[in-house]
Amino acid sequence: MYRLYVNPNVKKGHIHPEIQGHFSEHLGRCIYEGLYVGENSPIKNTNGMRNDVVEALKEMQIPVLRWPGGCFADEYHWRDGIGPKEGRKKMINTHWGGVVEDNSFGTHEFMELCRQLGCKTYINGNVGSGTVQEMSEWVEYMTFEGVSPMADLRTANGHADPWKVDFFGVGNENWGCGGNMTPEYYANLYRRYQTYVRNYKSDAPIFKIACGANVDDFGWTEGVLKTCFRAPAFLHGFMDGISLHYYTHPGGWEHKGSATDFDEAMWYQTLNKTLYMEMLIAGHTAILDQYDKEKKVGLIVDEWGTWFDVEPGTNPGFLYQQSTMRDALVAGINLNIFNKHCDRVRMANIAQLVNVLQSVILTDGEKMIKTPTYHVFNMYKYHQDAELLSSSIETEQIGTETDKVPNLTESVSLGKDGRIHVTITNLSVTEDYDICGEFTGTQIQGVQGEILTNAMRAHNTFDAPETVHTESFDGCKVDGTQISFTIPACSVLHLALTV
Repeated sequence: MYRLYVNPNVKKGHIHPEIQGHFSEHLGRCIYEGLYVGENSPIKNTNGMRNDVVEALKEMQIPVLRWPGGCFADEYHWRDGIGPKEGRKKMINTHWGGVVEDNSFGTHEFMELCRQLGCKTYINGNVGSGTVQEMSEWVEYMTFEGVSPMADLRTANGHADPWKVDFFGVGNENWGCGGNMTPEYYANLYRRYQTYVRNYKSDAPIFKIACGANVDDFGWTEGVLKTCFRAPAFLHGFMDGISLHYYTHPGGWEHKGSATDFDEAMWYQTLNKTLYMEMLIAGHTAILDQYDKEKKVGLIVDEWGTWFDVEPGTNPGFLYQQSTMRDALVAGINLNIFNKHCDRVRMANIAQLVNVLQSVILTDGEKMIKTPTYHVFNMYKYHQDAELLSSSIETEQIGTETDKVPNLTESVSLGKDGRIHVTITNLSVTEDYDICGEFTGTQIQGVQGEILTNAMRAHNTFDAPETVHTESFDGCKVDGTQISFTIPACSVLHLALTV
C-alpha cells in the first residue's frame, strides 16, 4: 500500500492555466492541413480554420498558443504574411522540409484562430534575422489603437480594431538556430529589442519573454540574467519571463528511436529522461532566485515533449510522429512537475499542436484523431487556474539497472469548481498499485474519476481512432478523510473529490 498525503489547508501556489499551453510552428503539417485549410477547402472550416480541430481544442480548454516558431520565427518577416493572399511573398522553408511557404497563414489568421479557440496569444519575434524596427512595427500593427502608420495598415487589411498580444518572445533559441549568439551578446540585444515592444494599452501589458537556455546550459541563464539585471536597475516589465527548452528523446539526437516500436527498456529510458525536467527546473530556478527573489520573472518552458524518429515514408523535415501510451505518461509526468513548480513555472508549451512531434491531434485529409497526449491534457484541464495543495506520495524505484524511475508521480490542486483534483501517473508497464490517500482535516463527501490506460505501445490510428481513450474510474472508496483505490499499470488517473 502506497500512501498519498494531502493537506488541503496548505496552498503552495497558483497554477496558471498557461502551464498547459501549446505551440504551433510553420513546420510540416502543423499549420497547413492541421489547423488551417483555407476558406475554399472541402474540409469544413470557419474562416479557413478546421472546425473539427477547433472544437477538439476548445473541449481541451487550450489556454494559450505560441506562434510562428520555433526556428521559423527567426527567419519570419511578418509583413510577408499580411494583405491580399495572392500578393503575399512565397519562400522556401529552409528549416523544415525545404517546402514552399506561401504565407497564406499570417498575423490576421493566427489572431482569428486564437479568437475561435478563445485562448491567449503568444507571439515570437524575430531577433536572428530581423531588425528592431521590424519588431517594433509588428507590435504597433497588432496592438495600437488610434492613428499611426501601422494601425492604418492593419485597418486597410481589414481589421480596424487592435488585437491583444498576451505574451511576446524576443527571439528564439538564439544560442542556436536563432543566430548562434553568446549569452552576453543576446542579453544586450534583448535589452534593446524589448524596449520597443511597447505597451500601447496600460491595462493590457505585454508579458515579455527572453530567450533562455537549451536543456542544462546554466551558463546561458547566468549570462543572460547577469547582463539584463546589470545597471540601470532592473525594472518590472523589462523581463517578465525567460524560456527553457527540453525534449525527451531516449536514443540521442542521431538515433531517437521509433515512436511506436520500442521495448520495456526503452520505455523506462524515455521516462527516466523526461524526469530530468525536475532537475532542470530546479537548476534554472536556483539561478533565477539569485536575481529575482520575489519570483516576478517566470520560467517559460515553451518547448517540451517527446522527439522520436519520423514515421516511415514521411518527410524527415516534417517531424511527424505517432503518440502512444508512453507519450501519455510523459505528458502526465511533466504536467505534474510543472504544477509542483508553479511558483516559478509561469507557462509551458508542448511541441507541437497538430501533426508534429508530441501533438495532441493528428489529421489526414478530412480525418482527425485525438492522441493519448490529448486525453491527458483533457483530464488535467481541471488544474488550470487552480491552487496547488501540499501533497506527497510514497514511491519505490522501478525500471532497469541503468534507468530507474519512481513508480508514481502526482500533483493535487483545489480547482475553481471547489473540488480537489488529484492526478497520478503509474510509470510501471506491468504492476498495479494500491494507494491510500489521507486528506488532513478534510471530510471527503464523494469522488469521480477518469483514467487513461492501455498497453505501452497502444495508440490511435485513422482506422481505429478510439483504441486509447479515457474511461470512467469507479474503483475509489471513500472513508471519512481517506480514499483508497488501485491504479492500473501504465496509466494516468484523475480524481475529482467533493469536500
